[in-house]
Amino acid sequence: MFLDVADLRTFYDLPVGRLLRVLIGGRIRTIWPDLNGQRLLGIGYAGPFMRPYLGSAERCIAAMPAQQGAVGWPRETDNAAVMVNEMDLPFSDASVDRVMVVHALDHAADPGGILREAWRVLVPGGRLIAVVPNRRGLWSQSEASPFGYGRPYSGSQLRELLRNSQFDVLQQDAALYLPPSRAPFVLRSARTWEGIGRRMWPAFAGVLIVEAEKRVYRGVPVEQAKGLRVLKPLFIPEGAAAGMKPIRRMQR
Repeated sequence: MFLDVADLRTFYDLPVGRLLRVLIGGRIRTIWPDLNGQRLLGIGYAGPFMRPYLGSAERCIAAMPAQQGAVGWPRETDNAAVMVNEMDLPFSDASVDRVMVVHALDHAADPGGILREAWRVLVPGGRLIAVVPNRRGLWSQSEASPFGYGRPYSGSQLRELLRNSQFDVLQQDAALYLPPSRAPFVLRSARTWEGIGRRMWPAFAGVLIVEAEKRVYRGVPVEQAKGLRVLKPLFIPEGAAAGMKPIRRMQR
């Protein structure tokens, strides 16, 4: 059950969305500090976290599932977004160096199918980062953000899913230790919450961030894609998305 791309884009334009972009993006850049000359593919709605690499990566492509819809990305330059069937990506085998999967595994009916397609398009030894809501965290229990919709994961569940899709897990990180709130005093003290939470309750982060490497010594099967629904979320204030013109989703 995918969220609508217009609602996702609007959320990341809100103050709480911009804060999440900084907190989660900071942990991603700790894992991937530089992608100079690399080809980066985002699956789901990864644009907010791919933006720091626009100036260094050889190319950045945002692949947005048809059930979600697509909008132009990035806003300030030529469009690098494409609407796709996430179970049959329109890219050649071994054509990208890195893959970032955000707002995809938690909403897909077949998350393993997404990972198998990511495996196919990655070069041998290519790396992937998956961002998912943490089953133990408060953000997966709240409708204040996109991470409160879809399926949350435990760390062991996500690692097992990656291993079953022919990836070797390299490292795991986490973010969002602050409460899922729009209260100004919570947002202003976000970095304090992050620092304390990382030391005091690391298992209760809002999202899990796992890096994995493509394993090349076994092939993987390809399964048929399944139809998904689009949800109307509660984290967007009434009327906030008015006037947006996302690309129309393909009809099934």
